[in-house]
Amino acid sequence: MKKYLISDGGLISLYIKGDNEAFRELVERHKNRVFTSIYLIVKDRARAEDLLQETFIKVIDTIRRGRYNETGKFLPWILRIAHNMAIDTFRKNKRYPVVMMEDGNNVFDTLEFAEEPVENKKIREDTVEKLRNLIQDLPENQRKVLIMRSYLDMSFKEIAESTGVSINTALGRMRYALINLKKKMKQNNIVYDPNLYPK
Repeated sequence: MKKYLISDGGLISLYIKGDNEAFRELVERHKNRVFTSIYLIVKDRARAEDLLQETFIKVIDTIRRGRYNETGKFLPWILRIAHNMAIDTFRKNKRYPVVMMEDGNNVFDTLEFAEEPVENKKIREDTVEKLRNLIQDLPENQRKVLIMRSYLDMSFKEIAESTGVSINTALGRMRYALINLKKKMKQNNIVYDPNLYPK
Protein backbone atom coordinates (compact mmCIF):
# COMPACT_ATOMS: atom_id res chain seq x y z
CA MET A 1 0.00 0.00 0.00
CA LYS A 2 1.29 3.47 -0.89
CA LYS A 3 2.35 5.35 2.19
CA TYR A 4 0.75 8.61 1.16
CA LEU A 5 -2.65 6.91 1.53
CA ILE A 6 -1.89 5.93 5.13
CA SER A 7 -2.94 8.14 8.07
CA ASP A 8 -0.38 9.85 10.28
CA GLY A 9 -1.14 7.34 13.02
CA GLY A 10 -0.58 4.47 10.62
CA LEU A 11 2.76 5.90 9.52
CA ILE A 12 3.85 6.26 13.15
CA SER A 13 2.92 2.61 13.80
CA LEU A 14 5.00 1.56 10.79
CA TYR A 15 7.92 3.70 11.99
CA ILE A 16 7.77 2.14 15.45
CA LYS A 17 8.04 -1.26 13.73
CA GLY A 18 11.23 -0.13 11.99
CA ASP A 19 9.98 1.40 8.73
CA ASN A 20 12.07 4.55 8.35
CA GLU A 21 10.36 5.42 5.06
CA ALA A 22 7.15 5.92 7.02
CA PHE A 23 8.78 8.70 9.03
CA ARG A 24 10.18 10.30 5.88
CA GLU A 25 6.61 10.42 4.57
CA LEU A 26 5.51 12.15 7.79
CA VAL A 27 8.26 14.73 7.35
CA GLU A 28 7.34 15.38 3.71
CA ARG A 29 3.67 15.60 4.63
CA HIS A 30 4.06 18.21 7.36
CA LYS A 31 7.42 19.98 7.05
CA ASN A 32 6.08 23.02 5.15
CA ARG A 33 3.33 23.68 7.67
CA VAL A 34 5.73 23.23 10.60
CA PHE A 35 8.35 25.46 8.97
CA THR A 36 5.80 28.23 8.35
CA SER A 37 4.61 28.16 11.97
CA ILE A 38 8.22 28.52 13.17
CA TYR A 39 9.14 31.20 10.63
CA LEU A 40 6.15 33.34 11.60
CA ILE A 41 7.68 33.57 15.08
CA VAL A 42 11.45 33.78 14.54
CA LYS A 43 11.35 35.65 11.19
CA ASP A 44 14.73 34.22 10.25
CA ARG A 45 14.91 31.51 7.59
CA ALA A 46 18.17 29.92 8.79
CA ARG A 47 16.98 29.82 12.40
CA ALA A 48 13.61 28.45 11.31
CA GLU A 49 15.33 25.66 9.38
CA ASP A 50 17.43 24.78 12.45
CA LEU A 51 14.32 24.70 14.64
CA LEU A 52 12.48 22.58 12.07
CA GLN A 53 15.25 19.99 12.29
CA GLU A 54 15.29 20.18 16.10
CA THR A 55 11.51 19.70 16.13
CA PHE A 56 11.65 16.49 14.12
CA ILE A 57 14.57 15.23 16.23
CA LYS A 58 12.44 15.74 19.33
CA VAL A 59 9.54 13.94 17.63
CA ILE A 60 11.77 10.96 16.81
CA ASP A 61 13.09 10.87 20.37
CA THR A 62 9.58 10.99 21.85
CA ILE A 63 8.29 8.21 19.60
CA ARG A 64 11.33 5.99 20.20
CA ARG A 65 10.92 6.37 23.95
CA GLY A 66 7.34 5.18 23.64
CA ARG A 67 5.99 8.49 24.91
CA TYR A 68 3.87 9.41 21.92
CA ASN A 69 0.20 9.17 22.84
CA GLU A 70 -1.40 11.81 20.63
CA THR A 71 -3.22 9.26 18.45
CA GLY A 72 -5.00 11.02 15.60
CA LYS A 73 -3.52 14.38 16.57
CA PHE A 74 -0.02 14.23 15.11
CA LEU A 75 -0.10 17.58 13.31
CA PRO A 76 -1.41 19.65 16.29
CA TRP A 77 1.14 17.85 18.49
CA ILE A 78 4.14 18.58 16.28
CA LEU A 79 2.99 22.16 15.72
CA ARG A 80 2.84 22.60 19.50
CA ILE A 81 6.42 21.30 19.83
CA ALA A 82 7.61 23.61 17.04
CA HIS A 83 5.78 26.59 18.51
CA ASN A 84 7.28 26.04 21.96
CA MET A 85 10.80 25.69 20.53
CA ALA A 86 10.39 28.92 18.58
CA ILE A 87 9.08 30.75 21.65
CA ASP A 88 12.01 29.45 23.70
CA THR A 89 14.40 31.43 21.49
CA PHE A 90 13.46 34.53 23.49
CA ARG A 91 15.39 33.14 26.47
CA LYS A 92 18.59 33.40 24.45
CA ASN A 93 17.84 36.97 23.41
CA LYS A 94 20.02 39.21 25.58
CA ARG A 95 18.67 42.55 24.38
CA TYR A 96 16.21 44.46 26.53
CA PRO A 97 12.70 43.61 25.41
CA VAL A 98 10.09 46.26 24.72
CA VAL A 99 7.41 45.39 27.26
CA MET A 100 4.83 48.13 26.84
CA MET A 101 2.50 48.59 29.79
CA GLU A 102 -1.11 49.72 29.42
CA ASP A 103 -0.17 53.36 29.88
CA GLY A 104 2.00 53.13 26.75
CA ASN A 105 5.36 53.15 28.54
CA ASN A 106 8.17 50.62 28.25
CA VAL A 107 8.54 48.92 31.65
CA PHE A 108 12.34 48.84 31.38
CA ASP A 109 12.55 52.61 30.90
CA THR A 110 11.34 53.06 34.48
CA LEU A 111 14.33 51.23 35.89
CA GLU A 112 16.34 54.35 36.68
CA PHE A 113 18.75 54.24 39.61
CA ALA A 114 20.88 56.80 41.44
CA GLU A 115 23.94 54.52 41.77
CA GLU A 116 27.13 54.88 39.80
CA PRO A 117 26.97 53.74 36.14
CA VAL A 118 28.58 50.32 36.73
CA GLU A 119 26.30 49.56 39.67
CA ASN A 120 23.37 50.93 37.71
CA LYS A 121 24.12 48.55 34.85
CA LYS A 122 24.39 45.57 37.22
CA ILE A 123 21.12 46.43 38.98
CA ARG A 124 19.40 46.85 35.63
CA GLU A 125 20.69 43.48 34.38
CA ASP A 126 19.57 41.76 37.60
CA THR A 127 16.15 43.37 37.32
CA VAL A 128 15.80 42.32 33.67
CA GLU A 129 16.60 38.74 34.71
CA LYS A 130 14.02 38.90 37.50
CA LEU A 131 11.44 40.14 35.02
CA ARG A 132 12.27 37.31 32.61
CA ASN A 133 11.56 34.88 35.44
CA LEU A 134 8.29 36.63 36.29
CA ILE A 135 7.26 36.40 32.64
CA GLN A 136 8.03 32.66 32.70
CA ASP A 137 5.61 32.31 35.64
CA LEU A 138 2.67 33.81 33.72
CA PRO A 139 -0.12 31.48 32.51
CA GLU A 140 1.05 29.83 29.29
CA ASN A 141 -1.34 31.57 26.87
CA GLN A 142 -0.51 34.98 28.38
CA ARG A 143 3.23 34.28 28.47
CA LYS A 144 3.34 33.31 24.81
CA VAL A 145 1.52 36.42 23.62
CA LEU A 146 3.73 38.67 25.77
CA ILE A 147 6.90 37.05 24.46
CA MET A 148 5.77 37.12 20.84
CA ARG A 149 4.81 40.78 21.10
CA SER A 150 7.59 42.12 23.34
CA TYR A 151 10.61 39.97 22.53
CA LEU A 152 9.88 38.85 18.96
CA ASP A 153 8.19 42.07 17.82
CA MET A 154 5.25 40.25 16.22
CA SER A 155 2.05 42.08 15.28
CA PHE A 156 -1.20 40.99 16.90
CA LYS A 157 -2.32 39.72 13.49
CA GLU A 158 0.78 37.50 13.31
CA ILE A 159 0.27 36.36 16.92
CA ALA A 160 -3.36 35.49 16.19
CA GLU A 161 -2.38 33.48 13.09
CA SER A 162 0.44 31.70 14.89
CA THR A 163 -1.63 30.72 17.94
CA GLY A 164 -4.89 30.02 16.10
CA VAL A 165 -7.01 32.59 17.94
CA SER A 166 -8.76 35.83 16.99
CA ILE A 167 -6.96 39.16 17.16
CA ASN A 168 -9.30 40.21 19.98
CA THR A 169 -8.36 37.10 21.98
CA ALA A 170 -4.65 37.82 21.43
CA LEU A 171 -5.18 41.42 22.58
CA GLY A 172 -7.09 40.22 25.65
CA ARG A 173 -4.34 37.78 26.60
CA MET A 174 -1.75 40.54 26.26
CA ARG A 175 -3.81 42.81 28.50
CA TYR A 176 -4.12 40.16 31.22
CA ALA A 177 -0.43 39.32 30.86
CA LEU A 178 0.49 42.95 31.58
CA ILE A 179 -1.93 43.15 34.52
CA ASN A 180 -0.48 39.97 36.02
CA LEU A 181 3.10 41.06 35.32
CA LYS A 182 2.51 44.34 37.13
CA LYS A 183 1.11 42.44 40.14
CA LYS A 184 4.12 40.12 40.19
CA MET A 185 6.50 43.09 39.95
CA LYS A 186 4.84 44.67 42.97
CA GLN A 187 5.03 41.40 44.94
CA ASN A 188 8.75 41.14 44.11
CA ASN A 189 9.52 44.78 44.95
CA ILE A 190 10.37 45.68 41.36
CA VAL A 191 9.51 49.33 40.89
CA TYR A 192 7.15 50.28 38.08
CA ASP A 193 6.64 54.03 38.14
CA PRO A 194 5.52 55.82 34.96
CA ASN A 195 6.74 59.10 36.47
CA LEU A 196 10.34 57.84 36.13
CA TYR A 197 10.18 57.80 32.33
CA PRO A 198 12.52 60.16 30.51
CA LYS A 199 10.48 62.97 29.00
